Amino acid sequence: MPGMEITNSFAVKAEPDRVYEFLLDVNNVVSCVPGAELSEVVDPNTFKGKVRIKVGPVTVSYNGTARITSRDAATRTATLEAEGKETTGSGSAQATTVMAVAADGDASTVTLTTDFTVVGKVAQFGRGIMEDVSRHLVGQAATCIQSKLEAPPAIQTPVAGDGPAASGAAAAAPAPSAPSQPAALDAFAIGRAVAKERLSRFKVNPKMIGIAFGGLVSLLLLRRLRRSRRRRRAMTD
Repeated sequence: MPGMEITNSFAVKAEPDRVYEFLLDVNNVVSCVPGAELSEVVDPNTFKGKVRIKVGPVTVSYNGTARITSRDAATRTATLEAEGKETTGSGSAQATTVMAVAADGDASTVTLTTDFTVVGKVAQFGRGIMEDVSRHLVGQAATCIQSKLEAPPAIQTPVAGDGPAASGAAAAAPAPSAPSQPAALDAFAIGRAVAKERLSRFKVNPKMIGIAFGGLVSLLLLRRLRRSRRRRRAMTD
């Protein structure tokens, strides 16, 4: 499938700076993305992991690497580049995502603009389906992010061994990521996406619609007239 660009956005009831910092923490993001699993933190900007995506009966797993190639705290923007290969096939995927967090009153709006190229099993699906998969995945992730950032802060109880040294060790080692269920798009959603994509290929001509509607009305009137004549003949016989 040739490269395509998809833009998704969602709102979070939290301060922009807090949202921005949350999204740049790989452990936070992985825990909220369905089907994502973190396997290694190479450095603060480079991560390795696995992503599983299910589209109807097709489930595809990718092993890949993601890198934060740029970040700007002043404008609350960042660019993420990712590439992966199918674990059971020859397919591959490449994506570049630009993330922007903007203030919206007391809340924030997160915008994700992704330019990606897919080769392999997933490439058989058209743009409409890929957009629905993207919206579905981002929607699930957004719900998780909202629940974590909009919830009241938890009260932490000191435990034995707490202290600066313990806190530093905890921060240095990323939390292990447990495998999650793959993001899925059901058969009905696929059907709607296919229908939408095919209908979008046809140009609607208002004149043709008028002619077709007029022809349908004329046909119905003609059938009614014929039925009326048959009833009159039956009454006279």
